[in-house]
Amino acid sequence: MYKNVVIITRIALLFVLAAVLILTGFMTSLQPGHSLINVSLAEDMAEAAPFTAEVHNASEATVYSGAVSVSTKSVLAPATAVKEKKHSAKTVYLTFDDGPSGLTGEVLDILKKSGIKATFFVLGEQAAVRPELIARIFEEGHAIGNHTYNHEYNKLYEKFQEFWRQVKQTEETIRLITGVRPQLVRAPGGTAGKFDETYFRLLKQGGYQVFDWNVDSGDSKRRGVPAEEILKGATTPVSGNEAIVLLHDGAGHEETVKALPGIIAFYKEKGYNFDVLTPEMEPVQFKLHSNVKTKQEQPGSRWIAENVAHNAALFKQGRTLAVDMGGLATEFAPGEYRMENGKFMVPLRSAVERLGGGVFWKAESRTVQVSLTDARWEADPIKGTMTLSGIRGKTAVSEVKFIGHTVWVPIRDVLEISGHPVKDVVSGGDVYRIVTL
Repeated sequence: MYKNVVIITRIALLFVLAAVLILTGFMTSLQPGHSLINVSLAEDMAEAAPFTAEVHNASEATVYSGAVSVSTKSVLAPATAVKEKKHSAKTVYLTFDDGPSGLTGEVLDILKKSGIKATFFVLGEQAAVRPELIARIFEEGHAIGNHTYNHEYNKLYEKFQEFWRQVKQTEETIRLITGVRPQLVRAPGGTAGKFDETYFRLLKQGGYQVFDWNVDSGDSKRRGVPAEEILKGATTPVSGNEAIVLLHDGAGHEETVKALPGIIAFYKEKGYNFDVLTPEMEPVQFKLHSNVKTKQEQPGSRWIAENVAHNAALFKQGRTLAVDMGGLATEFAPGEYRMENGKFMVPLRSAVERLGGGVFWKAESRTVQVSLTDARWEADPIKGTMTLSGIRGKTAVSEVKFIGHTVWVPIRDVLEISGHPVKDVVSGGDVYRIVTL
C-alpha cells in the first residue's frame, strides 16, 4: 500500500513539473521576438480607431473624419515609422477657374444656398476690375487661388520668369483686396504639356502649391457646352475618395451655372463632403510629360536668389488668434488677421458672423450696420468711427478702415462696443488668446 502511494505521488509530481515547464515555455513565447499577438492587436486598433479633427478655415470650422494609425510601444523590435492613413470620408472639391465675372455672383448664391464652400482660381486682371466679388468670395469662406494675371499661354509658357511675374502680380492684387496672399496656384490649361521641371521646382521652392484636377466637367472644351454634358462630365467616377472638379465661372459659362445645382445634388446623394483646397493637402498634379522640352530661357541663380529663394517666408505659419466672448469662441488662423500698431486687425464681417452676429452693408453711406449679442452699432471705415445705436448711443474713434475692398477693424473695438470689454490677452505657444469679461 505504501509503495502504491509513493508511486502515485511521484506521478503527480511529474505532472506538476510538466505543467510548470509548459507554462514557462508559454510565458517565454510572450517575450520580445516570440509573439504576433501584438502585431494583430495594433493593426486592429489602427483600423477601428475613429479620428475627428476640427480645422478652422477662412470663415468657419470644417470637420474631417477618418481613421488614423495608432502608435503603440512594440515589444517585437525597434519601432518603425507608420504612415498616417488617408481620410476615409469621400470629399469633393469644386473648383472654379477664370473668374470673377458677371456669373460669379450667381455661383456664390448657389453655393450659399446649398451651404457648401468651393475654391476659386481667379485671374488677376478680372480681380482688379471686380474687387467686390473677390471680397465676397473671401468673406463667405471660400478659398481663393491664383490663376495668373491674363491667362495668355504664349507668354506664360514661353519662360518661367513671365509665369512668376503674373503669379506675383495677381497675388498682390488679391492681397490688396482681402489682406491675404493666395498660396494655391492653378496653371491655365493645367500643367500637362506646359510645365517643365523648372516650373514645378521653383513654384514649390517659392512656397506655392500647384493643383490640377482629376474630374474635368468639360465646360471649356468648346463654346456653349450644354448643361447636361457638363453635369455628366463633372460627375465622372474617380478612383479613391477625393474628387477635384474643374469648372469655370468666367464669362460665357452660363451653362455651368445651370449645371451647378445638379452637380451639387449628385455628390450629396453619393455621400460626399464638400470642402476647399488648402496648401497643406497633397496636390493632384498631372505627370511631367516626357515630350515637354525644357524652356530655352531658364532663370539664372541670381534671379532665383532675388525672386524665389525668400518667397516661401511670406506664407510661414504664425500664431492663431483665439477669441472667447461670453461663452462664444472663434479662431483666426495665421493670415486671417494682422497686427498693426499693437492691435489685432480682423475682417469685420468674418469676426461678427463667426461670433454669431450679422452685418449689413449700406452702399449709399459706405458704412456697415452690425448686430452682435444685444448691441446694435455702425462702423464707418471712411471716418474711422464706430457708433452705438439706441439710448446708449455714443461714437468712438476706431481704426476701422478699408484694406482693399474689405472692412477691417481692431477686434478689441468689436468686443468692447458689443458689451464685452477685453479682460486679458494671453500669449502662449502657438496661440494669442483674447478673454473678455
